[in-house]
This record gives sequence, structure tokens and C-alpha cells, in this order.
Amino acid sequence: MQLDNVASLSHFIPELVLSGAIVLLILLDLIIVNRRVAGALAMAASVATLLLVIAGGASNTWLFNGMVVFDSFAFFFRLLITLATIVAVWMSIGSVEVRRCEQGEYYAILLSASLGMFLMAEANNLLMAYLSLELVSLTSYILTGFLKHNRRSQEAALKYLIYGGVASGTMIYGMSWIFGIAGGLDFGAINAALSQSGTGSSLAVFIALVLILAGMGYKVASVPFHMWAPDVYTGAPIPITTFLAVGSKAAGFALLTRFFYPAISHLAADGNWQALSGVDWPQLLLVICMITMTLGNLAALQQNNMKRLLAYSSIAQAGYALMGFVVLSNDGLRAMMFYLIAYYVMDAGAFLVVMIVANATGHEDIDAYRGLAWRGGLVPAVALAIFLFSLTGIPLTVGFIGKFYLFAAAIRGQFYILALVGIINSVISLYYYVRPIRTMFLDEPEGDEGAVTAEAWNYGLMGALAAATIVLGLYWGPLIDFAGRSLKFFIGPA
Repeated sequence: MQLDNVASLSHFIPELVLSGAIVLLILLDLIIVNRRVAGALAMAASVATLLLVIAGGASNTWLFNGMVVFDSFAFFFRLLITLATIVAVWMSIGSVEVRRCEQGEYYAILLSASLGMFLMAEANNLLMAYLSLELVSLTSYILTGFLKHNRRSQEAALKYLIYGGVASGTMIYGMSWIFGIAGGLDFGAINAALSQSGTGSSLAVFIALVLILAGMGYKVASVPFHMWAPDVYTGAPIPITTFLAVGSKAAGFALLTRFFYPAISHLAADGNWQALSGVDWPQLLLVICMITMTLGNLAALQQNNMKRLLAYSSIAQAGYALMGFVVLSNDGLRAMMFYLIAYYVMDAGAFLVVMIVANATGHEDIDAYRGLAWRGGLVPAVALAIFLFSLTGIPLTVGFIGKFYLFAAAIRGQFYILALVGIINSVISLYYYVRPIRTMFLDEPEGDEGAVTAEAWNYGLMGALAAATIVLGLYWGPLIDFAGRSLKFFIGPA
């Protein structure tokens, strides 16, 4: 069913709530100079959006004359992005460095980025895909450089802007090629046009896809579009680093999947996906996937800054998630979506502990964690160990279950080399993930690291994320079923 602009508004309530909160934050910032009001309003809007998303469910409907689609796949990512927004707002309220910023502007831009991520997950049209990605990118540049008196933050924002501008220009050039070849912007029209024999050149379509991949790959931080991630993750405020690592990456994978599967592939009778004839994009992404996880892990081995270590880890995690993307099956997509949930829990938790230590000591280097368990930081030390073990893929954690489904999907699809590369990279990652754990529990503090005091606000979220990492590693059935149900959009037309 396709609705016009007015009728679409009844399905667009969560996005309208976010939009209203953005306007209200800007107006209140002009009237009320109170740092706590902005954070409370942003948290209330985020929680309200989450409840509205859950209450609304999913229905196979095209909104705004086909510009966006409201389906099970969009519902999954709206839910994940809203949870990422709640974590980012929660961390921002408890962050020392964010308290020094202009609160109204900060939270308004943060919610604007969340709104753009919603639209990325719902985009059913090349124009909407580009506009939503640009909304996320522009707000991300501002948030990265929001620490006005921090040179590292300003440098990160400038690099992010330069990389993002190049990626954006390259992507829209590729989109213009697809529009010229297919004669339409809607993903369904593109699929119908490209599926017809004699429509355009296969080489031209492949080049266009490579150009488009520059923009979408930049958003998920896959090689060779990853260069911005280490500097940006290091220079941005820690809550924004978490938001980019979790929310932005999830939105990037949503847009990547929605374009490369329904638009550029078709579902075969056996339930597997097939790329368009003569356009072998899965082989290109297979190579990118293996290089991404390998480069991310090898680069992380040499890092001494925890934010930078987790940045390269994030690149490697994008490579793991791409494993499910390239096997061209619903099993692979289900594994990818489950892994994005797992990544949200364990990576957000790891960055939260980094923020807790940075609040107390003012440092982000691994040396700041020396003897953390024995100088008042036993609880965050244990929590960080849980998150890092989960990122490695140790059993009894949600990270292990996520990687198990990814490797199983690769083996079932006869991508044996891909599965082997993934397993080898998981072993390599164990070295740099265990290094902070050894520092926290086995190294003696030298006395100048500073004590870590309990923070009820941050400890509450940290405990919830640590518990989720363990519980979902033991009881993951409902979550994997939810990921599977979210793929119903791909099975038939709305």
C-alpha cells in the first residue's frame, strides 16, 4: 500500500516526536539557561520515541508517495537506532566533557542525527537515501567538533568533513549513473529496469555501484573508506564516539542492505539471493570484507589509546558484520542483524567504561587503567572485561553467539575462506582485547593514575549493558527470531 503525504503522517509519529523535540530544545535554549533541562528533555523524547516505535509495530506500507518504506526491516533498525540514541543521551548527561558544551544545541543536533538515521533505514528512493545520509553526516561533523576548545576535536571534525565530502560526492555521482541507466529513483523501479536484458551496460552498472559504495562504505567504516574513523573516534566526545560507532554504523548497514538487496538483487525460488547478471558486486564486497576485518585487527594491535583501539576494533567489527551481507542469503542477513544488536550492547558498554575512567582521571590511554581493579574501580574493570571478551567472541557472551551465526552462514553458503579468515581474525583480536584486561587486574598501580569513584548514573547503564552481554549470550532465541522476522520485507512486495 502506498500513502500520500497527509495519510503518511499517522505512521510517522516517532519521527514527528523527534522533530518536535529538536525544535523545542532550540527554543528552550534561548529562554532557559539550565544544563539539566536539555538533557532531561532529550532523554524523555528518546524514550517516548522508543515506546511509539514499539507500539506502532510494522506494516508493509510505502509512505510519502514511495519515498520511504515502513516495514519489518525498517522497524528493526528504528528500534536499534532509538536504543543507540538513548545510550548516547544517557552517556552525555553523565559526561564531564559534554557538561561544558552548549546543552540545547548539543542535544538538538544529536536528535537531528537520530532522525536522519531513521530516514536512512526507511529510504526507498535514491534521493531520500542521499538526503538522509547527508543529514546524518552534517550533524555528525558538528557533534565531532563540539568541544570548541579542544584542538583534537576540531582536527577530527575537519578530517571527517573532508573525507565525508569526498565520499558524498562520489556516491551521488554513482547514483546519477544508476538513475540514467534505470530511468527511476525508486529502488523497486531500479530493480525492475536493471533486471531486463539489454538495459544499460553491465560494466556501467558495476562502476556505478562501486561509486555508490564509497558513500555507504564510508558510513559503516569499511576499507578503503575507513580512514576517518580512528581520528574521529579519538577526537569526538566519548558519547558521540559511541553514537557514531553504534547508531551511525547500524543506519549505514540498513541503507547498504536495502539498496544492494531489493534494488540490485532478486530473491530466487530456493530462498537465496542472486546478484543481477553480469554485475558481480558480492565478489567485490567479499574482498572488502576480509580486508576490513584484517586491517582493523592488525592496526589495533599497536594502539595505546583506548578510544583509538576501539576505533580500529570498530572497523574490524564492520568486517565481521559484512560477512553476513556478502553470502547472499537470508541466513546471512539474519546473522548480520543479530550481530549488530550484539555489537550495540558490547561496544556501547566498552565506551561507557572508557568515559567513566576518563571522567575520573582525565586520561584515555591504557596506562590510565593500570591496576584499575585495585584502586576503586573493580566494578568498571569487571564490566570492561566482559565487554572486551564479548567483542573477542568468547563463549557465554552475546559476541560469541553473533560470530557463531555469522560463521555458520558463511559455511552454509560455502564461503569457507571467508569463515577461515574470520576465525583467524578473532584469534588475532584476542591479543589487543586482553591487553587492557591484563593492565587492569595484573599490573600494579603506580599511584599517579587517580582513584575511580562510583557514579550512580553511569554505573546503572554499565550494569544493564554488562548483564545484557551475558544474558543474551545464554538466552538469545527471541532475539535471533526477531532478526529473522524482520526480513519478511524481502520475501514479497508490500
